[in-house]
Amino acid sequence: MTYKLVRTIIYTSFALVLAIANNVSAQEATYKQTEFSQKQVSNDLSFLYQSLTKTHYNAFAYVSQAQYEAKYQQLRQLVDLKKRWTLLEVTSLYQQLAAIIRNGHTEIDFPAEVYIAYAQAGGTVFPFEITFDIHRALITHNYSEKGEIKAGDELLAINGKSLDEVLDSIYPLISAERHYFKQTKLEALSFPRYYWQVYGEEKTFSVTVMDQDSNEQTLVVNATPVIHGFEMQREEVLNATRKLSFYGDIAYLNPGNFSGDEIEFEEFIRNGFKQINQRRIKSLIVDLRNNAGGNDSFSNYLVSFIADKPFKWSSKFQLKTSRLLKDDTQKHRDITQPYWQQVMEHPSGSIYEYDFGLYEPQPVEQRFKGQVIVLINRQTHSQSAVTAAQIQDYGWAVIAGEETADLPSLYTSQFSFQLPETGITVKVAKGKITRISGSEALKGVLPDIYLKPDITSGDDNVLSSAVSLLKEKALTEAPPN
Repeated sequence: MTYKLVRTIIYTSFALVLAIANNVSAQEATYKQTEFSQKQVSNDLSFLYQSLTKTHYNAFAYVSQAQYEAKYQQLRQLVDLKKRWTLLEVTSLYQQLAAIIRNGHTEIDFPAEVYIAYAQAGGTVFPFEITFDIHRALITHNYSEKGEIKAGDELLAINGKSLDEVLDSIYPLISAERHYFKQTKLEALSFPRYYWQVYGEEKTFSVTVMDQDSNEQTLVVNATPVIHGFEMQREEVLNATRKLSFYGDIAYLNPGNFSGDEIEFEEFIRNGFKQINQRRIKSLIVDLRNNAGGNDSFSNYLVSFIADKPFKWSSKFQLKTSRLLKDDTQKHRDITQPYWQQVMEHPSGSIYEYDFGLYEPQPVEQRFKGQVIVLINRQTHSQSAVTAAQIQDYGWAVIAGEETADLPSLYTSQFSFQLPETGITVKVAKGKITRISGSEALKGVLPDIYLKPDITSGDDNVLSSAVSLLKEKALTEAPPN
C-alpha cells in the first residue's frame, strides 16, 4: 500500500517549467477560470459532507460531530450568498470542510491548475518564503528587489495585517492534526502560493520585518513574477534525492522518496549497501529529511539492510471499506490481490485489521552491521516518518534532527474520489497505522539527538553535526547493531 503526502507541488513546478519550455507568454495565455452555478456548488458540498464521514476511518477522532456540522452549515450559508463560483473559490470552500477533520491525509489539494493558468498569464506573488521557529516566521528566501532583507529576518506584518492575522486566513485551508503540521505543510507548498490563493494578486506589499539585531522596519516591496521571479528561482522543500557519498569511513545514503520505479529503487539500495560493505564502512547516515514518503514496500527494502531479525513496519494496520472505496478499487486496482480482495469482500462501513506479515532481513553478509544515524526533520512525511519510527522502535539506529510534523501513528492510506458536479478531487484516509511501539500519542517521531537546522548559514549544519558525532564516537545513545 502507498502512504504519501500528495505532491501537488511536483505537478505545479513541472507544469510551470513545461510552460516556460513551450514559450508560453503573458500575451498568449489567458486567465479565465471555470465557473459553477450555486446549485452545483451546493450539491457537491452536500456530497462532500456525507462522503467524508462514510469513507474516513474515523472522521471524529480529533473533532466532534457537532463541530463538523457547524462548519458545514457555515459553508452552506456562504454558498447561498453567490450565484456563480470560480474553481478557485470552490476549492477554497471545500478545503475548509476537509480540513476541519484535522487529519493531514484527508485533504483537497492546492488549486494547482488555477495557479498555473494565473502564472502563465503573467501573474505575480509575494516575494518572500518563510519557515517557522515555534511562533516566529523567519524569511528563508528573498525574491524581491530589497537586498537588505536577509535570511533569518522575522516577518511581522503584511499590508497592515499582523502575520498571525494573515496565517489565520490561510490555515483553515490546510489539513493537519496539529498546528505544527499546518506550519510544515505551508512551508512545503510555500507561503507565496497560499497567500495568492487567499488574497489574490497584489502588485506591492507593505511589509514589516525585524532583523537579527531586533531592528524593526517597514518598507514597500514589489510582487515578483510567478514563473521567472519565483518558481524558476527556487528549490522545492520536499527535495529528497537518491544519493550515496562518503566522508572518510562514514557513508551517507539518501534513498529519495519511497515511490517511483520500485526495481530502480531496489537496485540503487542494493548497490549502495554493496559499496558500503566493500569499503568496510563503520558508520552510516541515512537521510530521511524533506522526504514526501511513499510506499512501505520501498521503505521495508531499505530497512532490510540494517535489520537483524524479521520485522514489520507497523504493529497494527486497520482499514475501513466503503462504497466509494469499492468503486475506486474496482476501477483502478488488481482485485485478485488479497489486500484488495478484502476491501471488496468486507461490508461497506466495516473496519477490519489487515496483516502484512513479517518482512525478512537481507542475508547476513549483505547487511550493514555498523553504527547507523537516521536524520529526520519536520519535512519527514508519511511513510518516511513511519519508517523512522519503525527503525527507532526496533533499536536499529539513533534518530537525529528535529521532531517530524507528521505522526508515526496516524490515519492515512489515502484513496481519492471526485465530486460529481465540480470534478474536484478529494483525498481521504481510509486506514489507521499504529507504530511498532504501540504508542498512539499525538506526537511526531522524536529524535534521540536534537539537531536544529541553521537557515542563515547556507550549509547543511545538521549533516555536518551528524558526521562530527560519528567521528567523535559521541553517540552514547547508540544501540548495538
